[in-house]
Amino acid sequence: MITRGAMTASRRELLYTPPVMQVFAILPAAGLGTRMAGPQPKQFLALAGEPILIHSLRAFAAVERVTAIYVAVRKTDVERVQAQVADYGFASKVHVVEGGENRQESVAHALAAVPAEPDDIVLVHDAVRPLIDAATIARTIEAVEQHGAAIVGLPAIDTIKQVERTAHGAIITSTIPREFVVQAQTPQGFRYGLLQNAFAEAEADGFVGTDEASVVERAGLPVAVVPGSQVNLKITQPGDLELAEFYLRQRAR
Repeated sequence: MITRGAMTASRRELLYTPPVMQVFAILPAAGLGTRMAGPQPKQFLALAGEPILIHSLRAFAAVERVTAIYVAVRKTDVERVQAQVADYGFASKVHVVEGGENRQESVAHALAAVPAEPDDIVLVHDAVRPLIDAATIARTIEAVEQHGAAIVGLPAIDTIKQVERTAHGAIITSTIPREFVVQAQTPQGFRYGLLQNAFAEAEADGFVGTDEASVVERAGLPVAVVPGSQVNLKITQPGDLELAEFYLRQRAR
């Protein structure tokens, strides 16, 4: 026999709607890009007639599941980027915040501005990877939902050598099997609470990682890998712009 209390509880379960998980994207764009040897940071260089940063923002703005995008820039570039965001029609989805002295500080500043709950997802993407595609972003979100943390990674093609640096150059100490190595790309995605806690631990210990995954790994948390692509290149040198232009032309066909 079903009691009245059981029926009431059952009705409550039917009426309960789980909270909608939000997805936020953070693009650290406060770097100076010295390897490009140009008069302005590489994120503002033109790619197919538009700033590299705009290409990256457009990719995330086009993904329906992304609630909002936070781009962290140098204090002197805040007004400039706000104007660009408005000019390209992203003002409703993109927020510009002041970055820090390094990538980790810039991401931390953006994290502090994101109105996220612990189980929401945060994607961090290099501002100068303008060819990221919607399918890869979606796969990263799905991997974070399943694992809590995930990055895009590209399997190593070349033989990888571990070396020891000496005054006379590098000396090989071992060969690392390629099946144990991936080249980290972005986006890198995490549950907001997980990333926030890992960043807090790193700040308390004075640790600065090379990417967000390294900070999370240091906290002892597993990070899954989503297959990446050669097209998702990071523009760091002048020749990379030419290659990106080629990939864009291929997409337009």
